[in-house]
Amino acid sequence: MDKVQLHADFAYCEAIIKKHSKSFYYAFSQLPPEKAKAVYAIYAFCRTADDCADSNGLPEQKLASLQRLKEELDGFRKGSEADHPLWRALRHVFTEYDMDIGPFYDQLAGQFMDLEFSSPKDMRALESYSYHVAGSVGLMLLPVLASKAEDDLRPSAVKLGIAMQITNILRDVGEDLQQKQRIYLPEEEMARFRYSPADLRQGVINENFVRLWERLANHAEALYDQFHGSLDAFDADSKRPLALSVGLYRAILDAVRESGHDCFSKRNYVTTDAIIKISAAIVNGPSIAERCV
Repeated sequence: MDKVQLHADFAYCEAIIKKHSKSFYYAFSQLPPEKAKAVYAIYAFCRTADDCADSNGLPEQKLASLQRLKEELDGFRKGSEADHPLWRALRHVFTEYDMDIGPFYDQLAGQFMDLEFSSPKDMRALESYSYHVAGSVGLMLLPVLASKAEDDLRPSAVKLGIAMQITNILRDVGEDLQQKQRIYLPEEEMARFRYSPADLRQGVINENFVRLWERLANHAEALYDQFHGSLDAFDADSKRPLALSVGLYRAILDAVRESGHDCFSKRNYVTTDAIIKISAAIVNGPSIAERCV
């Protein structure tokens, strides 16, 4: 493939992650260049899939867009991909790394789940959904970040993805309801903590909501902790960027807490000061596995 064209293709992918996830871009831009470009291409695919499901179009338009993307993935799998920067970049990634296309299909399955959305009944249903839209991403990245222990790290990669998706859900409670009419908080957990859909629609932040929110946050934090035990098994050049991405994402939960659990009227972000502290801890902390705790 022409080097100039390939450079432009990866620049296209880099622009997508830089626009839509500054924390991931900040962390993974510290990888060696070839690995960073691979991450950018994988992220660009996932972002494209997410945009198909979450665009402002009519339901039938969203479905058609997602079906077209699946057809393009089918073509890619057969070696006849579309002539587009995303697919050219991904072809290079699949050539350079021992990639598994299965998680890419799992990602699309998760986006189709959003198009036929129903609130998860329980934690098991939430984790199943979270695997498809985020745990699958962890599996996509494994061949890039863990070339020697890929199979052993599959459970850890899935747990990390699920933790990050639950973090997204807890950050975006109000946004998901107001803009997408979706409630991702499990019905069983809402009933357990006596917090109703009506309370949610009114943006009620009371003791019941805090306990419900913390139940899910503690579950996500437990998954982050489980992932930390495997961090040292990743490639040496990938440990710090990966630890940084985990630390920055986990800090979102504390940002919501610091706002008084207000995830209705605003989106909570990790402050620049917090990013600096997390980055410094990863560089100067006692061990890789402890740096993001």
